[in-house]
Amino acid sequence: MAGILQDRLPLAPWMAAHTLRLPGTYPIAPADWLQRDEAFAAQMAYRDRLIAECPDVVHAVTPGAQPAAVELLALVIEHLAAVSGYGVEPGGVHRPDGVRVPLDGPPLLVAGRLVQEDLCLMEKPDGADEHVLTAAVLCFPSNWTLSQKIGLPLTRIHRPVDVYDETLAKRVQRLFDRVRPEAPLVRANLIPYGHGELHNPRPEFDHRGAEAVHYVRVERQTILRLPATGATVFSIHVYQVPLAAIAGEERTRLSEVRPAWFPSDGAVA
Repeated sequence: MAGILQDRLPLAPWMAAHTLRLPGTYPIAPADWLQRDEAFAAQMAYRDRLIAECPDVVHAVTPGAQPAAVELLALVIEHLAAVSGYGVEPGGVHRPDGVRVPLDGPPLLVAGRLVQEDLCLMEKPDGADEHVLTAAVLCFPSNWTLSQKIGLPLTRIHRPVDVYDETLAKRVQRLFDRVRPEAPLVRANLIPYGHGELHNPRPEFDHRGAEAVHYVRVERQTILRLPATGATVFSIHVYQVPLAAIAGEERTRLSEVRPAWFPSDGAVA
């Protein structure tokens, strides 16, 4: 489903050295964990459709991950109870777009119908060196497939990513080890697209060919510790705009850090 776009990018990670440099995390207040933007109704309708039509594609839970999934849903509901536009009641939550989401069913599928974020659970088995992806609801992947990543540790998940070397892997693992429930972290990445589709699963190592850049996708990614199970939540909120919509200083700086996205004549692709 193409054409679900925001009016603007609220994050421009290419504008500062510390956010452009990987992993580029910084702290946020717990109240700022989940976000809602102008594309809420359209994105949520698409999420509803994906969850209804292909739940096995967008959802996975490994044995033993259910307690963390239950805790995550409870935290999402607790968070939304304080957010204007939501109505939390026994057995259901009314979304700002008027849809009532029943609370029965798999916890992550319920959570995936409440917020724009995709939600991934990472847990560190006893004696292990890395966190493992144990459960997720992933409606809007960017060039990866949940079924190929579920149950894998962080380094193996990122194997096709050239920049994810040993040094970066250690830095990321330290973040997952040290993040505290009361002090979530946020980062943002930057992805070019030739089309506006949000649901982009791609088999591992199936690299995209060169294409003109027409859209810029920024994923706001947060890292949050669940206090009871100790699981780490990795959330992904997708923002996407046409490249032509980026203007002024942001456009100038983007052309400097990603010159290949712009044709040599200076016109937008």
